[in-house]
Parts: sequence; structure tokens; C-alpha cells
Amino acid sequence: MTALRVNIGDTMKSFRIVQNVLTASLIPFLAIIVGVAATPGVYVFYKILELTSTDPSLFMMLDLDSIAVEKFVFMGIATGMAMMTWGISLVIICGTIGGLFRPRLDPGRYPLQSFVTIQWAWSMVFHRIALFFLPFIVPSFIGNIYYMLSGAKLGQGVQINTAYLNDAGSVTLGDRVVIGGKAIINAHLTESGELVMAPVVIGNDALIGMGSVIQPGCIIGENAVVASRAVVPKWTNIPDGEVWAGIPAKCIKRADGTKPE
Repeated sequence: MTALRVNIGDTMKSFRIVQNVLTASLIPFLAIIVGVAATPGVYVFYKILELTSTDPSLFMMLDLDSIAVEKFVFMGIATGMAMMTWGISLVIICGTIGGLFRPRLDPGRYPLQSFVTIQWAWSMVFHRIALFFLPFIVPSFIGNIYYMLSGAKLGQGVQINTAYLNDAGSVTLGDRVVIGGKAIINAHLTESGELVMAPVVIGNDALIGMGSVIQPGCIIGENAVVASRAVVPKWTNIPDGEVWAGIPAKCIKRADGTKPE
């Protein structure tokens, strides 16, 4: 028994060392990603200044009052366009790399202190970086492209109004699904020292209300409605056509229009 405890302790210590090394190496890696994403923005910035015959060195002058007003306008436009280009590039790059890094895991339980968890955590880091700009471009085709690059399975005509579709690789949205603003969809949880991966599936024509929370393992049926700010507990199965609301969410209207007793 003593030998077993020593082995477990050594394993945990080795895991923490590897985890710390990988975390430290992640910092310069992320800096490079942000820098690469900024490259198109830098190009757009100077291209606009070139097209408008605006010399950026003008703004190094001490006497700014001598600069024509339109030059300030052109500089502002160039800055705004550069920031937009950087943000979109960052979202696309993070979606691509996050999708490549995401663990291809079967639903189930995995030790929290394992390399599976590290791989999952790395993929989530890219989602957090994308959140710098993602909230500004949802709903849009760019937001949908980001989620598909991250591994989400999206049907036709899906409208995603939230930046918080987490664990995208474990989320499936049917045709014409609408996800309300600031809704949160999670396909993982941690409990009893384990990482639990439980996919979320939302059927055709379902509506997930603004600010609602869908917990891991939920299956939302076709034409079902989850009301605004409702919290659907983990592993809940909502039948087709039903309306659920509340915290925790419960059925308030059946598919046939009747109310549960």
C-alpha cells in the first residue's frame, strides 16, 4: 500500500511538472498567434494610408493643429479597418488551430489529471482567445465558420447569436436552430476528479432562448423551445415540440399544447 501511494504521488508530481512546462510554452505560442493574426490588419492599415496619401509620420509632429482634419479621418478609418481585419483573422485562426488541437473523445469520463485533459484545455484556450472579438461578429456567417472550424456540426440555416457555444466539437445543431444571445452551451463538466465529456444535440427548428444555459449531455428535440434564462440540467432529454422554462428548467407546455400537471 505504501509503495502504491509513492507511485501515485510520483505520477501526480510528474503530471504537474509536464502541465507547468506546457503552460509556460503556451504563452509565447499564443503571442505568435496574435501577432500573425495582426499581420493582415497591419497591411490594411498602411494600404489605406497609401491610398489616401496620408503620411503616418505627420502624427509624430508636436503641432497637431497644422494637420488637415481629413488626415485624422483617414487615420481613424485605417485604424478601425485594421482592428476589424485583425479581429476576424484572429477568430478564423483560433477556430482552425483549436479544431486541430481538440481531442477526438468518445463520450465518457477521463481522469482530470491526464494528457487528455491537457489537450482539451489547450483547445479551450483558443476559444477564449477568440472571445476577444467573437462577440462582435455573431450572428454572422463568420461566426458560423468559426464554430464549424472548431468542430461543431451545424445544419442548414442555423443562427447562432452567442459567443459561448463551448466545446464546439461536441455540439450538434440541426437545421434552422436558433441560439439566443448570451446563451451558454457546455458539453463538459468536472466532477469526482474526472473530466466528463457529454455531447449536446439540438434538433431541427429548436429555439434556445437568450441567456439560457444548456448543460452537458442534453438532447433538445425538434421544434422544442428553451425559454430565456432557463437552465437545463445535465443529461436532460427534452421531447419534440415541448417548451421548457425555469431554474432548473421544467416542461411548461407539451407538444399538443397542454400543460403538465
